[in-house]
Amino acid sequence: MTTATGATRTPPATAPTAETGRTPAPSLPSLTGLRWMAALLVFGLHVRNFGYFDGTGARIATWAFGAGASGVSFFFILSGFVLMWSARPGDRALAFWRRRIARIYPVHLVTAGIALLMGFTLAHQPRPTLHQAVANVLLVHSWWRLWWQTLDPVSWSLACEAFFYAAFPLLAVLLRRLGARGSTALAGLSVLAVVVLARADEHHWLSQPLNSFPAARLPEFVLGAAVARLVILGRWRGPGLEASLALTIIGYFFVPQVTAGYPATPCTVVGFALLIPAAAVADLRGLPSMWRHPWLVRLGELSFAFYMVHLLVLRAGTNLLGKYPHYGMLLGLAATAAAFAVALGLSWVLYEGVERPARRLLLRHRRSAPPRPTPRPTPPKPHPESTTARAD
Repeated sequence: MTTATGATRTPPATAPTAETGRTPAPSLPSLTGLRWMAALLVFGLHVRNFGYFDGTGARIATWAFGAGASGVSFFFILSGFVLMWSARPGDRALAFWRRRIARIYPVHLVTAGIALLMGFTLAHQPRPTLHQAVANVLLVHSWWRLWWQTLDPVSWSLACEAFFYAAFPLLAVLLRRLGARGSTALAGLSVLAVVVLARADEHHWLSQPLNSFPAARLPEFVLGAAVARLVILGRWRGPGLEASLALTIIGYFFVPQVTAGYPATPCTVVGFALLIPAAAVADLRGLPSMWRHPWLVRLGELSFAFYMVHLLVLRAGTNLLGKYPHYGMLLGLAATAAAFAVALGLSWVLYEGVERPARRLLLRHRRSAPPRPTPRPTPPKPHPESTTARAD
């Protein structure tokens, strides 16, 4: 198995079947590669929304990326899976929250600052009020619909993640007590909750749209954690990686047939909940996985920073290209490539200059967990918070 650093190791023959000795958890590089693909879907959606293409190009962009918002649903499910997978038995809630803050907050603060600077220096950029800016910095802005895209618009999903992190210590305790059958039931209830909430949102039964409402997105996170628990216990019986990917693609292209936004979430939620554990099991058993390619893993490491900065790049581009330029195919591709290159370059700067050093700085006084015995013949070396194990 190839890790993000290019080193190889012999994977365990089967998925883990016991709770004991889960520190550190085995690395799952395929999940990191998949994370990049989800970020790319969101980027494609926003390129389409900014009107880079006209005519045939616009139709192709809509066909390929019209359902790109489902990439955020993938992130939520993946977040639940990875946090449950790397959770340490006996870990304290404060230690967990500290690691989560170190993971997302530095990049969030930097991109929020960039967005604020853009608002006061560039044309066509929104300027938040003081209350909106404070709510964004504290990651509570998604609880108010009118504020959900304050500063860096994509940070609404971080507000959802912050709520998930607050709930996770209790969720982890619950899942460990439920066992395999209870985790299966909870996964099924989570899918049912997504379907019910999507229908409620479609018919405006509730007072607030649910796409960015943190409590409404919690079932996706719980679903990811529940299926991770099944993999941990060696009780996952889902289809393999190829079949899961096929089901995911079918659901993705079914999205345009239903109401856009949160009501379309049920189209992809089952496929994602099958694909993520299938990729994890492929890594654990040494099965083929194209998502484990070193280039995809490296891009996956940059995906959080890329996700956080790409929309700011597209917004800044309106000062050069104008709003909704509607280019032909060649010019549209050139503009898209330029925006992608700038966003990817900035994501590398954020990752190497902010995300990694800030995380090391914030966690430098954290005590190392005492070693625990492991039943695996080859104890995996990567730490749960390493880039290959971290996918949220």
